[in-house]
Order: sequence, then structure tokens, then C-alpha cells
Amino acid sequence: MDVELQILKRLARDAHPTVAIVDEYCAEYKDLFQEVRNYECFKYLHLGIISPIKRKSLPEITKVVSINSAQSLHHFLANSDWSVNKLKNRRLNKLKKALNGNAITVIIDETGDRKKGKKTDYVARQYLGSVGKIDNGIVSVNVYGVYANISSPLIIKVFKPKGTLKESDKYKTKIELASEIITELMESGFNIELVLADSLYGESSQFIRKVAEYNLGYVVSIRSNYGVWLPARQSVRANKWCKFERTFSNQKSETRYIMEISYGKKRAINYWEITTDPETMPENSTSQGKRI
Repeated sequence: MDVELQILKRLARDAHPTVAIVDEYCAEYKDLFQEVRNYECFKYLHLGIISPIKRKSLPEITKVVSINSAQSLHHFLANSDWSVNKLKNRRLNKLKKALNGNAITVIIDETGDRKKGKKTDYVARQYLGSVGKIDNGIVSVNVYGVYANISSPLIIKVFKPKGTLKESDKYKTKIELASEIITELMESGFNIELVLADSLYGESSQFIRKVAEYNLGYVVSIRSNYGVWLPARQSVRANKWCKFERTFSNQKSETRYIMEISYGKKRAINYWEITTDPETMPENSTSQGKRI
């Protein structure tokens, strides 16, 4: 509509356009924002996220999308009257509709980002995977869905260390956060075929019970020195390593080695897969592997 006509009729102005793909995607969420400025900031953030800049901070996004100040983006995230939960539910429902009942693989991992100072909520000295050591930063448990070689973010929950909790907060471990996410996805109606996770979750009986509660298949890592307690008169049995070719989604293949391991009862079977030829491994050495 013509801008002058909008002013004369005292109608709300249209949001400034960005690029077609961003405008088309964000239009599905337009009704969640009462003010046009908030909707514009919503589009600017998406434009900044898909831009080639290395740091996705608000000041850097401000520069790449050519707006005057990062303050408007900060106000949008911190103080504007829009609902994060409504936005998340809308996004998940759209994704579920696009999947049309097809099964997905769920990947669970945690991400740590280094942060200076203590002004950001839930920042503390903790292990950050991005730098490979304990440092000052914030950690989140992230869950992604994979279908037909396309990955999509599903749910993210911030890990809140005990020393950073607010009065309304309840301390939850990363295992508890991941278990909550599995429950949320199942109750939302997602068809989950397989769950992938690293040893933090693979060695957690609480997480394995949660996955088993929904009868989901899973592939999780365990460390080479991970022990399992068995009832009396039961033992661990394993066959020999078998070589096979694993073909990846990009059609490339790699030689892998797999071993069948049963714990106690015969029906309790696990498979351990490694990337190194077991015949060439020095005694007492370890190789990157995973239980499948």
C-alpha cells in the first residue's frame, strides 16, 4: 500500500523488506508480533544469522543488515512483548507438518560459548566444548532433527549452574534437560526413529531409561573404561571384530569394524563400532568408537 495513503488512513505501516527468502519465511510468524518494529527486528536477526559474518553478535548483525544501532535488536530480545514459547511451538508445528509423519533421527549435544563478565544470565566457569577446557561461558543442551540429510534445530535448553540460579529456577542436570526434551518431542507428536548422543548421555542410566520408556532406538558413545554391573552368574560375551564398509549420506564410504557384545541376558545386546583396525591397535590403546 502507498505510504501516504497509510498515513492518511492512520494505518500501521508495512515492515521494511529484506531479502525474499527471509521475508517469505518470517511472514509465517508475523501475527505473533503486535508492533511492526518488533517484526522488522525478527527479520533482521534472521538475515544476520544466515549472513557470512564470522561472529553473530548483535553489533555485527547490525552492521551487515545496515541498521543504525544494535540497541533496537537488544530491546527486541530483552524487553519486547512477544512470546518465545508461542514462536517455538509455531516453528515445531510447521516442521512436524512438513515431515508429514516421516521418522527423524534426533541428535543430542551440548554447546558452550565463551562469555566475558557476569552480566549474562547463567554464565559461570564450566567446561566449554568450543574451547575444549574450563572457561567462563554459557552452556546449552541442543537437540536437532535429521531427515533426508537435512538437519533442523528442534529444542534448546540453557544449562543453569547452581551458583547462577534465580529464585524461580530449579537446578537440572544436562541429563535431565535432555530427558525433558525427549518427552516434549514425543508428546508433540514427532516420529523419532533413532537417538544419537555422546558418552555424557550414553553412560547415564537415567537417560537410557527415558529413551527406553518410549521404545526408541539409540546409538550412544561410551568411554573405553566404562564399567557395567551385572547380577550374579551373568557375564559379558563378545564375538570377534568384523570389518564392513559404512556408507554415509554424502555417498562416501569408510572401512569400519563392529563387534557384538551381550550383557547378561542374551536379548540385552549392544554393538560396538570403531574406526581403527583392531589388529593394528597396540595393546591397552583406545580408539574412537560408539555403542550402537
